[in-house]
Amino acid sequence: MFSRSAIAACLVSVLIQSANASDPRPNIVFIFSDDHAAHAIGAYGGLLASVNPTPNIDKLGQQGMLFSNCFCANSICGPSRASIITGKHAHANGFGQNENQFDQGQPTFPKMLQKAGYTTAMIGKWHLGSDPQGFDYWKILPGQGVYYNPDFVSPSGEERIEGHCTELITDMALEWLKNGRDKSKPFLLMCQHKAPHRNWMPQLKYLSLYNDTRIPEPDTLFDDYADNAIPARIQEMEIDRHMTLVYDLFALPPDQDPTPNLATDKSGVANLERMTPVQRKAWDDGFAKDNAAFAVAQLTGMDLVRWKYQRYMKNYLRCVRGVDDCVGELMKAIDEEGLADNTVVIYSSDQGFYLGDYGWYDKRWMYDVSMRMPLIVKWPGVTKPGSTCDLLTQNIDFAETFLDIAGLKPNADMQGVSLVPLLKGQKPADWRDALYYHYLEFPSVHMVARHYGIRTNRYKLIHFYEFGEWEFYDLQRDPEERLNQYNNPDYADTITGLKGRLEDLRKVYKDASDVSEKPADWQARYRAADKKP
Repeated sequence: MFSRSAIAACLVSVLIQSANASDPRPNIVFIFSDDHAAHAIGAYGGLLASVNPTPNIDKLGQQGMLFSNCFCANSICGPSRASIITGKHAHANGFGQNENQFDQGQPTFPKMLQKAGYTTAMIGKWHLGSDPQGFDYWKILPGQGVYYNPDFVSPSGEERIEGHCTELITDMALEWLKNGRDKSKPFLLMCQHKAPHRNWMPQLKYLSLYNDTRIPEPDTLFDDYADNAIPARIQEMEIDRHMTLVYDLFALPPDQDPTPNLATDKSGVANLERMTPVQRKAWDDGFAKDNAAFAVAQLTGMDLVRWKYQRYMKNYLRCVRGVDDCVGELMKAIDEEGLADNTVVIYSSDQGFYLGDYGWYDKRWMYDVSMRMPLIVKWPGVTKPGSTCDLLTQNIDFAETFLDIAGLKPNADMQGVSLVPLLKGQKPADWRDALYYHYLEFPSVHMVARHYGIRTNRYKLIHFYEFGEWEFYDLQRDPEERLNQYNNPDYADTITGLKGRLEDLRKVYKDASDVSEKPADWQARYRAADKKP
């Protein structure tokens, strides 16, 4: 016999479950990749659209809204992620460099959604130096993670799982979506990929993709940075001088490395040692023919740069194809689970990436190639399919947007603005007309100098403050930022005005970082490395 209290408790439980099951708040699926440049997505057009890199992401764009002017506040992996979950610039959330450790004590949108009754999951690359909080389920890559047979960390410990990272993260997300979540609640699923991050190791099934394709070259592949400030010439991210044949491109074995002291990232070759014999044979066979031809060709100069570009881009786009598959598989599962009508699906990446533009790879700069983020949102019944938004948006807006979708208010110290009005097709008259940016990691990998700046719809002003140098671009006349016009007297009044607005933004966002110029003897150490055009 059950007691009256037990029966009453059971009835209350049933009523709660019934209420949760009919909770009208939308589910949120946030698919997030690493270093996926917008111009490597077909829906964004541009040079690479001709090779059809992302059919599933393109389809998502047809079903939702594409944001053409979404930008990060600091173009590097960890800081961008910290800005996304906190809705704050790096100086405000305390995570300005990859080696920082994220302060979990501050409010984040996953914690706020969880507290409001959402069931939450984080799967894949976290990269914030501490265990995730605000998630009912999490399983993450330690640090940067590896592509093949990666380790995963969860509350139960660390385990190595055989397979390719992209496929494993996708499978885990699908399993949680179908069988792991509390189906009586709305949910947040964050599916976050390592790909297409360096060292660009694609799935075995895609090793032959693009074998018969010549990837188009950007016009700026051989830029000499003649008009740029000195920091653009002392960087270490050129395909020509800094991309290694062994550790980045897998063209030679380590004992044949012609530049043995150049590599700063040897994780790709180290990952080969984790492969099973079957995986390693398939990998070696996949590159054998091209590597043999490369060894015979003995390329030098511009021909070598062009060969490196082709190998780099094919592996990069092969990694992208795996992420694109994930988008397709998750969209299919959402439909099969009967969730499509009430699930918001977002695709984005932590920042842009150089795909041979200006002869570079990597990110970090305030130039649009690395500052621009892809952002595509499908919200059935709310967002017009196939629509585009060209208003200035930023990754500090993501947290406020996710909260708004769930009917929640942002935390008082969040610095972004909800994109929900834009997703509804509105164009608020008071929408921002300028963005603030601040990159903080120097000296460090790739040697990109600290800089901050302002971007409006037409202009961009960048201050490399430690060097006391500026760059200015008229984006209407020069969208590729090829000509630094800082010393052009025709723009003197515009630049003066932008400097004032830049200082206003620093006050608005309460950025009290030291932006003073370094002394001459400090500058001399780096100016000596200036590669004169």
